[in-house]
Amino acid sequence: MSMIGYLLRVSENELEGYLQNYLLLEERLLDDIDPALLDIDKTWEGILYILTGHGISTIEEAKPPLKWVIFGDYIIDEDLDMGYGPAEYRTVDQVKEISDALQEISDEKFKIMFDNADAKMRIDSDPGILWPEGDEAFQYHLEYFKLIKDFYCKAKENGEAVISFIA
Repeated sequence: MSMIGYLLRVSENELEGYLQNYLLLEERLLDDIDPALLDIDKTWEGILYILTGHGISTIEEAKPPLKWVIFGDYIIDEDLDMGYGPAEYRTVDQVKEISDALQEISDEKFKIMFDNADAKMRIDSDPGILWPEGDEAFQYHLEYFKLIKDFYCKAKENGEAVISFIA
């Protein structure tokens, strides 16, 4: 089974609406084309590990704001199962912190973080993380990291909150 990660930019008003009635979020996601939705494929856990040194099993030990890139501290509704759990969200203020932290990570710095994570993965071998082998692994993660970085930059510029989920 594929576990695909998604990030969705939303206005504060939209977020409030989804918190009041999560069915509105489900309805929105029925639309196949939403320019505010970013599919991050299966990179979500690898990028989480690269940025924080923690996988899903130890996410509670990770430090914000990079911990929040993939997962938020707040959920939309316990009853809203997006496939692999409920949708989570980040506030507008958290989005600003995330964007600022991501802007500090150049491609070169991401490569160093990737190499450190790669070495640690080979030692620790966290079975929960899909970690591809070979040189293309870095390019795969870098491509999605850049998309995520741009996504949060745009959310910050627009004063938006961010919802994430795994489907």
